[in-house]
Amino acid sequence: MDVFHIEGPVRLSGSVRINGSKNASLPIMAATILAPGISTLKAVPRLSDISVCSELLGELGCKITRDQNGELCIDSTVIDNPVGEYEIVRRMRAGICILGPLLARCGRAEVSMPGGCAIGDRPVNLHLKGLKALGAQIHLKNGYIIAEAPNGLKGKDIFLGGPFGSTVLGTANVLMAATLAKGRTVIESAACEPEIADLANCLNKMGAKITGIGSPRLTIEGVEQLQPVSYQVLPDRIEAGTFIAAAAITASELRLQNCWLGDMMAVVDALRHIGVSIDAEGDGCVVSRSGPIKTAEITTQPYPGFPTDLQAQFMALLSLAEGNSVVIEKVFPDRFMHVAELNRMAANLRKEGPTVIVAGVKKLIAAPVMASDLRASAALVLAGLAAEGTTTINRVYHIDRGYERIEERLNPLGAKIVRENV
Repeated sequence: MDVFHIEGPVRLSGSVRINGSKNASLPIMAATILAPGISTLKAVPRLSDISVCSELLGELGCKITRDQNGELCIDSTVIDNPVGEYEIVRRMRAGICILGPLLARCGRAEVSMPGGCAIGDRPVNLHLKGLKALGAQIHLKNGYIIAEAPNGLKGKDIFLGGPFGSTVLGTANVLMAATLAKGRTVIESAACEPEIADLANCLNKMGAKITGIGSPRLTIEGVEQLQPVSYQVLPDRIEAGTFIAAAAITASELRLQNCWLGDMMAVVDALRHIGVSIDAEGDGCVVSRSGPIKTAEITTQPYPGFPTDLQAQFMALLSLAEGNSVVIEKVFPDRFMHVAELNRMAANLRKEGPTVIVAGVKKLIAAPVMASDLRASAALVLAGLAAEGTTTINRVYHIDRGYERIEERLNPLGAKIVRENV
């Protein structure tokens, strides 16, 4: 098992290119199930989650390769085993995304209840509600979701709102299934995240008829078949936000390439509020901080609100602010396992239900810490860059799920991170 040893504090400088989005790549990979033939996906990052998804598609019957340009080629000509096995799906939450396209193409799907990071309860009831509305017969057996539509799916008006807002993966599942349903489907309270818009744009390039992309109302006119596609995945706004936070927490200047600020307005607004300078440049931006970190109140919300996937990184940043900040988690109210680990590094954080009070400290101090999930591990890396001494982060396999060899990208910028297998 790998660990990181991070020596700090450091200053960063230079340029980094943002990779393609993990959260867009995974449902788009699942969407290739809908179109028999070879699809080519560009800018798909090399992550452990991508490897797990490739393994999952392989078990269904697909053939997955990387060509000489690094593009991901998925041959979905044959789908002869419409089963998402527990041993694979338990390793990645987005594994549930095969349910909708398998049901639409094969008329039957058997998929294990999903796993993934330990960030709180994430039920799939809205996924099942939407698929049932399209005419699927669904029951649970031995931890598996068994969905059947022997006579095909039929379009329907569906409301997908839940107690914490829209469902991103639920919207993806129902959207993919609806592309091959007979008639028109309307998804009301659909997720508006850029990753869902990217999925919809990809599906349209495959021959789907989807309108309302980027809005909370998606309209899908079912078609009889979809075609394989060549498609480039959008940049990863969460990776971009993490690198911006790295510049901010170390009082550094960085240039980010392939960074779409238009997808990050809530994040950019929060950063400027706390004293971080962000200026658009070319296809990216220049980020810097020279003055103190100011306090803020951050509330996570579905897009276009502040993303829950950047909550932990911002908590690390605000731990060095001059005064008290408040972080409120409204998407996954239990997503605070990083609080105790940041406190081990001399942060002053107090959790009160879905809220954390962040009392700023003058400095962080290195300590051995444990990564609990993907974004928590990124927060600990940021804290390690700013802390005095050598921070050791255990269980960094979490960070490999969403960041491609992050130490090899930060070290040329001035970081001092050593990966060790122990």
